[in-house]
Amino acid sequence: MDKYEFVAPCHFGLESVLKREIINLGYDIIRVEDGRITFAGDDCAVCRSNMFLRTAERILLKLGEAHAESFDELFEAVKAMEWERFIPVDGKFWVTKATSVRSKVFSPTDIQRIVKKAVVERLKSVYNVDWFEEKGNSFPIRVSFVKDEALITIDTTGESLHKRGYRKINSKAPISETLAAALIMLTPWKKDRVLLDPFCGSGTFPIEAALMAANIAPGLNREFLSESWKHLIKKRNWYDTANEANDLADYNVKPELFGYDIDANVIKAAIANANNAGVENMVHFEQRPVSELSNPAEYGFIITNPPYGERLEDAEGLKKIYGELGERFKLLDTWSAYVITSYSDIETDMALKADKNRKIYNGMIKTYFYQFMGPKPPKK
Repeated sequence: MDKYEFVAPCHFGLESVLKREIINLGYDIIRVEDGRITFAGDDCAVCRSNMFLRTAERILLKLGEAHAESFDELFEAVKAMEWERFIPVDGKFWVTKATSVRSKVFSPTDIQRIVKKAVVERLKSVYNVDWFEEKGNSFPIRVSFVKDEALITIDTTGESLHKRGYRKINSKAPISETLAAALIMLTPWKKDRVLLDPFCGSGTFPIEAALMAANIAPGLNREFLSESWKHLIKKRNWYDTANEANDLADYNVKPELFGYDIDANVIKAAIANANNAGVENMVHFEQRPVSELSNPAEYGFIITNPPYGERLEDAEGLKKIYGELGERFKLLDTWSAYVITSYSDIETDMALKADKNRKIYNGMIKTYFYQFMGPKPPKK
């Protein structure tokens, strides 16, 4: 059985969460770096990592690494890699993305051009052809340069893994599914505890929590680009992975998950998204302002992504929102609250000091995950 190396990108600051997920799937970690994890696995790992990882952005098949301080060095290094092991003679291949950080080779468009040329030259010599029609399956190549070290990969995923398939309708500035899942995993929340998002928007936090509570694989209702790579991955592996995911799912669980928002249209969108995800019976959505935040349960969790300036320009409006959140949270005296925001006056306006905060990048926005920890529930 062939062994491969895979690279799983993730949000900066959440590498530990993804690392734990990969280990729990049974794969060996090779390297942990900022924003990505490298791990080892067989051809079935392509299927299972795409299907089950909640916090990875995509799964990349690693071709190799190269030190290159010039385009000539890059060309020769890429040409020496065994592209024929993965790309058949009719394969469609292109460099879909190139990035460069603190490297002498820094032009993304030139990197794309040189890498494509090197792959063509390699495959021409192996397949003894002068022209590739590229009418077969797709093999998008990605190149990442950091300090003159290039990582060369092929994308196995296609559309990013944050696109679970259920979020057909978005609110303004929604949090991504992968980031929401990772933030939930950073908390001690379990499915027997209440989870409430008072700024639920598209419903991502409650829906992701429902998927976790029911053990529904995040990739169960979507397709992956590498499903067509029959020369590398047996179709049976995809069927086995789907069967594994279906066997693990428990649609009978009854978690207490709530999403509130002041906007009635947003609540309609969240309900539609929950229906698409198959968790409509596990989540309760309601139009309700944060000033009316309440819940009779004890030891619950608030996990939320409130407005933080990028969506609301009125500074006084922000002060009011965070002030009301702080007032209502204090009434839930056994609860814990976890808030992701770039709004710097959150603790002042909530009149609360966070027990911890953690820097996390939400896209290109530097945010902090503030953790206001309540008491632990008594042992049963």
